[in-house]
This record gives sequence, C-alpha cells and structure tokens, in this order.
Amino acid sequence: MKIEINVDENIEDTHIVISCKKLTPEMEKLLAMLHILEKQLAVQKGEETCFLDVSEVVYIESVDRKSFIYTLKEVYESDFKLYELEQQLEPCGFFRASKSSLIQLKYIKSLRADINRRIKVTLESGEQLIVSRQYAEELKRRLGLKV
Repeated sequence: MKIEINVDENIEDTHIVISCKKLTPEMEKLLAMLHILEKQLAVQKGEETCFLDVSEVVYIESVDRKSFIYTLKEVYESDFKLYELEQQLEPCGFFRASKSSLIQLKYIKSLRADINRRIKVTLESGEQLIVSRQYAEELKRRLGLKV
C-alpha cells in the first residue's frame, strides 16, 4: 500500500482519494475509520445537550424505548431510536448485536462462545454483552473470523 500526502496552504478543504483494485475488508475498515473522524452525535446528559464524537462511543443500548449511549467514562441519552442510530453508525464500525444493542467493533476485547450459538463479547470498558445467534455469524464475518 502506498500513502501519498500533499500539503498545500492554498487548499481550502481536505480532500481524500483512495484508489484500489477492489474493496477489501481492510479498505472497508479504513473507510469506517475516516467516517468516524467526522461524525458526532447529539446526546443528552441531564438537561444539557452535548455533541459526542462517535469514536468515543463503546456501545448503545435501548431500554424502555430510550437509547443510552455508553462511552468509557459516561452514559448519555439519545432521542434517536436504535434502528435510526444503526443506520447512521453502521458505516462507522458499529454492529447490531441484538434487538436492543449496537457495539462499536473497535472496542471488542474478546469473544467467547455462549449457549445456543450466542457469543459473549467483552468490551474494553469491561462490560459484557451477548450477541444473539441471529447476529453471531455476521459478527464473525465483520471481524474477519469467517469468510
């Protein structure tokens, strides 16, 4: 892989071009990382609305029709439904783990097989989530564990 950077003080806006023979999983991962750099979510912490960098989000959970956004340090709330967050964040490396949760793949620390073809995921935060069997095969594929 060749990387070329052109620094020019006359350029108004950064422009990134990727040329490749085919779109490989490595290229998809690179694109997801670039998307994360630009993405922010509007979230609530108490009465305050904050803008949170998507790269800080470890996982998202829906409980009683409310979406909770978990980072390594804080928990926020979002007005978006889980399916809306999934649509926005899937290109940024997020994965649907169950009917009620999304996980950012880069925060997965380890996997362990669970009963009924489910997978127990341990995150960098120490949290453990269950990936339902409906989504287990896709998780393995996204992590490059299965072709």
